Amino acid sequence: MSRFDHIYDQPDPRAFFRALGEWEYQTPHHAQGIFRRLVAVRDAGGVVLDVCCSYGINAALLNHDVTLAELYERYGSPPVAALDTAALIEADREWFAARRRADAVPVVGLDVAGNAIAYARAVGLLDAGFAENLELAPPSAELLRAARSARLITVTGGASFLSPRTFRPFLAEAKGSVWVAAFVLRTGSYQGIADGLRGHGLVTEKAGTRTFPQRRFTSAREQRYAVDAVTAAAEDPWGRESAGYFHTALHLSRSRADAEAFPLDVLLATQG
Repeated sequence: MSRFDHIYDQPDPRAFFRALGEWEYQTPHHAQGIFRRLVAVRDAGGVVLDVCCSYGINAALLNHDVTLAELYERYGSPPVAALDTAALIEADREWFAARRRADAVPVVGLDVAGNAIAYARAVGLLDAGFAENLELAPPSAELLRAARSARLITVTGGASFLSPRTFRPFLAEAKGSVWVAAFVLRTGSYQGIADGLRGHGLVTEKAGTRTFPQRRFTSAREQRYAVDAVTAAAEDPWGRESAGYFHTALHLSRSRADAEAFPLDVLLATQG
């Protein structure tokens, strides 16, 4: 896969949107309505923990009347391009505040990128944010306190870099039942994480045969890799990876009682 490492820890998200916009990156768009629906059916008073949160894009889409297309347009516009980071943060704080939804929920962000976390906190997209790598070290006490009331853990990118180690502390410390919703590239396996979540009483469902375009391939070589990887995973790339896009699948992990009370197909049919 092509590497975009240089865009993930800039002082602000303009390079992120410029680089990924060229390849039609769209997973947060697909997640927006689904995450809103999941939040709506969870217990009141909890928070959302967004893992690999980057610049707080999922929080922006969850809690504000904006679309991913509007974010691409904003950060690619000449007036915004002319601002320095400090001025952009001030402008973004006002821009998002004017679009804040009445049903906004607290979001805690977790990412290894300190600059991205700092931006999202400064703008007000994250109620708390932590630049920590739980694959390498235990979470800080501050992170555990902030995430203790999490009712929903979300992931729209980076699942291939994660293991149960990242999720285990939050599930062990949670005050109530937790759902984990992850959009996972079909080129990799989520089984290791699902097995780890099972140890905390969560059963994982995949959203049937439904998939979600992630981004266009950057080269024929990248496409061949994806088609081969998906085929090796006993999935069908026809009309998906074969048509020029990485695709993700939604995995939702919950207690068995919650899975029976809120069937996944019904949640997806009523997203909004």
